[in-house]
Amino acid sequence: MRIIFSIALSFSLSFFGLTSVLAQKNVHFTTNPTISPNGKTIVFSYESDLWKVPAAGGQAVRLTGMDGEEIAPSISPDGRWIAFTSNQYGNNDVYVMPINGGEIKQLTFHQAGDQVESWNWDSDEIFIRSDRYNRASVYSLQLTGGTPKRLFSHYHNTIHNLVKYPDENTYYFSESWESFIFPQRKKYRGPYNPDIKSYNTDSEVFYKLTDWEGKDLWPTLDRTGTLYFASDEANGEYNLYTLNGNQKVQLTDFDTSIFYPQISANGETIVFERDYQIYTYDVSSQNSKRVPIRILKNNTLAKEQSFNVKGEISYFDVSPDKNKLAFTSRGELFVSDIEGKFIRKIETDPMGRVLEAKWLSDNKTLLFNQTLGGYQNLFTISADGSGSERQITNDTGNNRALEMNSDRSVAVYLSGRNELRLLDVENLESETVVNDEFWGFQNQQPRFSPNDEYILYTARRDFEHDIFTYHIDSGETMNLTETGVSESDPFWSPDGKYIYFSSSRTQASYPRGSGETDIYQMALNVYDEPFKSDKFDELFVEKEDSGDEDGEEKTKKEIDISINPQDLMKRLTIIGERFGSQYSPFVVKDGNKSMVLYGSNQDEGNSALYFTTLQPFEQPETKKFEGVNYVGNIRNVDGKLYGISSGDVYQLDAYYCKSYKNRNSL
Repeated sequence: MRIIFSIALSFSLSFFGLTSVLAQKNVHFTTNPTISPNGKTIVFSYESDLWKVPAAGGQAVRLTGMDGEEIAPSISPDGRWIAFTSNQYGNNDVYVMPINGGEIKQLTFHQAGDQVESWNWDSDEIFIRSDRYNRASVYSLQLTGGTPKRLFSHYHNTIHNLVKYPDENTYYFSESWESFIFPQRKKYRGPYNPDIKSYNTDSEVFYKLTDWEGKDLWPTLDRTGTLYFASDEANGEYNLYTLNGNQKVQLTDFDTSIFYPQISANGETIVFERDYQIYTYDVSSQNSKRVPIRILKNNTLAKEQSFNVKGEISYFDVSPDKNKLAFTSRGELFVSDIEGKFIRKIETDPMGRVLEAKWLSDNKTLLFNQTLGGYQNLFTISADGSGSERQITNDTGNNRALEMNSDRSVAVYLSGRNELRLLDVENLESETVVNDEFWGFQNQQPRFSPNDEYILYTARRDFEHDIFTYHIDSGETMNLTETGVSESDPFWSPDGKYIYFSSSRTQASYPRGSGETDIYQMALNVYDEPFKSDKFDELFVEKEDSGDEDGEEKTKKEIDISINPQDLMKRLTIIGERFGSQYSPFVVKDGNKSMVLYGSNQDEGNSALYFTTLQPFEQPETKKFEGVNYVGNIRNVDGKLYGISSGDVYQLDAYYCKSYKNRNSL
């Protein structure tokens, strides 16, 4: 094994006084909005800082520039102060600053995590949530600082989302883990559902104000004591509600959820987060609208800029001519020779972040995904750095997990939460071929079959991964597993006869994880084991030599994939050792020898790359690659294997069942 791309890359690019002001419109990932008492000003969190914008929309002004991440802002009822949470010094503490900017004062210094909840109506006291006594509870904190005082002693657990009723000591709150830890897990029904509750510390009267078996959460009060909150009772998505006496009244009917509503003290406007943007609800007209926010950024580049990507490479692809690499590092796109000696940074949108890049068959063009307005979309660009990028998709959902078929004429990728798409590389048009429960995270790579007739992918069933095939010509899908536990990271064998995957066959992954997993080989049909006598007779059979290129193409066309769904899960063979976890299989074949590469922590819990060799008439043999940790993003380029380990690109010499430690860096 040799490292070919541990680039201590510090090359310089020259710029000539390049200064620009970039305006972002329709900004996404604005979060944690709060609104001023008169309903005229919104403060929100964006890119780890606090910003202020008129409630009608317009140009936002940055309020903080701290080293940490500023979240959970709350404007005082008198409109003078902003309390917020920051991890400036490691853990979350509470800070306060004037609403128009000025000195920022730290109020808490405890090693526990402290987060702002709301204000006392006199604007002299901040309510904070803290786990300083080993469980979440709410404390009152003076605007001038001092030691926070616990609000409820020895009753009520996991208090959060607390707001105080005007002119009396009644507090509204939630105390369920479903609203504290899992508010993003929508549509939960069960005994741990959150409700809106109230408690008066003077009279000790407790009320449970809602009793929906789903989620009622995030109470907010105006100065008259009118209560608003979010609930998923209507359609499984969080919408805005109020109470009319004891009756819930639905105010919005969105098909995507709102988050963190807050009402202005005058009761006129409610601000909330939806679809990664900020919205307002006018109480009088009962209308909602998105707040148009502009973010202006001054980008000034020095005359020289260095890029050190050593240990920071996250994705790469080898060109079809085997002479070039395209790779991404810290959101930037680079191209080099195969050994990493000559590198050029490819200029893409400076406001975007490149994640994946694929070579097209002409060896001159790259297909890549890049963030645009907060979502990953597809682009093409010349790999030599000439010209500008061309946008292919314009989706409000992430396009990711790119993979090409054997001749790079078609790409497959995931889009949004539930789409599997095919991209025709010639006309750059996409088609959704499967709608299923992929989720927007924890995704696994879809793959073409060796003959390019099928796509192998995973989708969720009851929170677990099942393995599916999609036949491109017929459009038919087939679930290969259906076991109630997760089967993950499926991979075709090069001959199309087997599928390899990782699974814990006896333990579901939801809700606590699947525990230790093993690698399994699934036979797609019933295959007879070879006889030694047949192998001997084959020694005397003359074979036609059609040339390397034609012979390779003929082999591709002759791969016949036959899937017999009867008793698929009974045709399993475990691969490798039975201790530790094995995961992410990758299979290569050399004649009658198959080599299954996978990650494993079987050596005292340390992740490393292993391979198990399978061949007829021999016992399986497992070895460990020395001198490298777990390797991902493995590529097989005409028998040469490449992969990423610890942020560098390695060439893996596995065909001869050998492993090399610390070979010379090129």
